Amino acid sequence: MSQQKSKKTLINWDLVTVNPNNKNWDWKDLFFFWGVNIQSVIGFSLIASLYVVYNLNSFVVFFGTLLGVFLVFLFSNLIGKPSQKFGLPFVVMLRSSLGINGAKYFGLIRGLVGIFMFGIQTYFLSKAIGYLTRITIFSFDANILDNEIFLIFLLSLNIIDWASILLAILVQVFLFSAGMNFNKKIIKFSALAVYLGMLLFFFSVLLTDVKFTTKIFKNILDLSNFIDVNNFIPIITVGGTVFAYFSIIILSFGDFSRYVKNENELKKGNISLLLNLIIFSFLAVFIVTGVEGLFNRNSAELEKILTNPMDIVGKLDNLLITNLVLIFVIIASLSTNLIANFIPSQYSLINFLPSMLSVKSSGSVIGIFGFLISIFWLALLSQIGILSIIDTLGAFFGPIFGIMIIDFYFIKKGSLINKDIHSFEQNSAYFYSGGWHIKGIYSLIIGFIFSASTIWNYNLMFLQSYSWIIGAFVAAFTYSLLARK
Repeated sequence: MSQQKSKKTLINWDLVTVNPNNKNWDWKDLFFFWGVNIQSVIGFSLIASLYVVYNLNSFVVFFGTLLGVFLVFLFSNLIGKPSQKFGLPFVVMLRSSLGINGAKYFGLIRGLVGIFMFGIQTYFLSKAIGYLTRITIFSFDANILDNEIFLIFLLSLNIIDWASILLAILVQVFLFSAGMNFNKKIIKFSALAVYLGMLLFFFSVLLTDVKFTTKIFKNILDLSNFIDVNNFIPIITVGGTVFAYFSIIILSFGDFSRYVKNENELKKGNISLLLNLIIFSFLAVFIVTGVEGLFNRNSAELEKILTNPMDIVGKLDNLLITNLVLIFVIIASLSTNLIANFIPSQYSLINFLPSMLSVKSSGSVIGIFGFLISIFWLALLSQIGILSIIDTLGAFFGPIFGIMIIDFYFIKKGSLINKDIHSFEQNSAYFYSGGWHIKGIYSLIIGFIFSASTIWNYNLMFLQSYSWIIGAFVAAFTYSLLARK
């Protein structure tokens, strides 16, 4: 059957209900999914920083992390269940809440943020590729890199940087556009490979001096003041920080949960986020404290621990370890870019132009814009504060989530008219007012104002970690009042 091209239809075979034969994800696949989401350079630095740099006791960090993970678990179940039940991605489910046009344009915001972050992530991925390339060239002949061709820079990038960005774009677009079954294999391979790499790094640190490194690790496991009212605010702060790290994944989680076998597997898989966090936290904290302890045996305090894995590698000055870490950073960055940015952007673009785009063509669009963002990032985009604009666009995500949850569970009681979700006919259930659900749009704007205020209002910036949740609850409350018959 050929895909319908009529302007009066929104059917696209990449957006329709997943074939039951392809609903083959179980809890183990979601374990790898959540593993990939935390296995990044940013994730490594964040976890290590919470335990070490900010001098928070282990009780505060552990229970604050549990709070953040619990919120991620709760919200992921809520947003993931509708997509799992009906086999539809996030942007298609959004049609039910905001209308056909509302989902088209507001869903595109998720795609634009994803494309931009894809480009930035690709730039940093290319840096790892560039380092590996330079090390390889240097190992053959140390004088090659002194040639004039390597000293010519355009947009602050030399020929190795340009080649690395181009290679990163081509590899990602080629691999990520192969379909979800292949993407699932990428996610599984990446999660296992990075954990293997961290285990190797862990044992290399541990076995250097087992007694000493173990003692250093135990010293930061401070359970003093276990019950102290003063711990309450720090726990809330840590919880908000951890939640903010995962929040970009939550809204588009349906893009992945649509492939899960059943609701039970979905819940078990989301619980595995906690297991991932415990494993990753233990390895990350042991590595950074152990390495710093070995280099500062005579120091009584560990106040300036390097939490970035690349900084740690630089301090070790071991070529083999450097190469291995760069390889694992590349693997982790690829899979994180796939989950957090590429796939959500694909569905958003296809939903915007369903009669024109497919998985492969939308992937090419993302690749082109991602390439442009990557090459202009260092010389231009990073200098003009554009991330503030991206953060502002991201302030829509919480309100969109709140509206979708209230609409699905309380207004529509978990029901969906499948034939109308793909119809642009005026008599369809989700056409509303010219394709816009005015009550939903109004609630979205109100929620956005509250969410964005934590970004732009200096007096409210202390709530920025919870801007997503604030926007979600305000929009949900407003929508529940307006949509109630």
